[in-house]
Amino acid sequence: MANALYGEIVKRFEEKFVLSPRQRAVFECLRAPHAQDFLSVTLIEGLGQHMSDVEYRAILRYRLMIPLFPVDEPCSVCRKACLDSFGEHAIHYKELPGFKYRHDWVRDVVCDVLKRAGISAKKKAPVNFLTDPLEGRSTLRPADIFVFEWEGGKHACVDLTGVSPLGGLKDKGFVVGQAVLKAEASKVANHEKACLENQHVFVPFAFDTFGGLAPNAVRLLNRVQKVVNSNSSSLKVSNFVFSRIGFSIQKGVAAQLVARLPAIAL
Repeated sequence: MANALYGEIVKRFEEKFVLSPRQRAVFECLRAPHAQDFLSVTLIEGLGQHMSDVEYRAILRYRLMIPLFPVDEPCSVCRKACLDSFGEHAIHYKELPGFKYRHDWVRDVVCDVLKRAGISAKKKAPVNFLTDPLEGRSTLRPADIFVFEWEGGKHACVDLTGVSPLGGLKDKGFVVGQAVLKAEASKVANHEKACLENQHVFVPFAFDTFGGLAPNAVRLLNRVQKVVNSNSSSLKVSNFVFSRIGFSIQKGVAAQLVARLPAIAL
């Protein structure tokens, strides 16, 4: 229903208005698979599935392209750049603390979903062979999530990454879903070989700020959803796992936006 609604909105907009490249790209992102999953989540505070009124308004304004910040207002956190009116700087500038918070929050929820499904997993697990490509072979890094006996008796290293789906707008080559595919491919190139050489499976988990998911993330969540359905008679909802992950992504984005809103907007 959500996809149908956005489809009708886009048709009416195109009849009466000339959409900018960013507007057209955002509407396409909102119609992509899993972008609306967070709307069907059951609000449960104990699972972190709740937002304040301010957070929810910020998410809706971001997704509906309603300006959030004054143009050219200096970022109150980094002090190095000016905020754009739609909040892209607040969400995608990697040096800001909120960027890591979003990654860690989604990681924690994915790990919790695995454990509640009865799948043995551990977050930030040292594996002694993954490295940070930016720092070379001298720096070992833990797996975001380590899943025991995930495939063929082998353990899996799950590595999360969140990206902006609007990057292609800069070179006028925007394609919906392209950003997460590139992020997934980059993770595979950096870490899959090391995992295979050490008898482990590598699973990249790439997502974008509107909730879009790369194929490997979808496959992982589909498998977890099947386990949930087989183990629970009360959670036989096809998108239970996806809605929870989608909500965690939007909650992370909301935290980044709200942290930079002027006091008058809170």
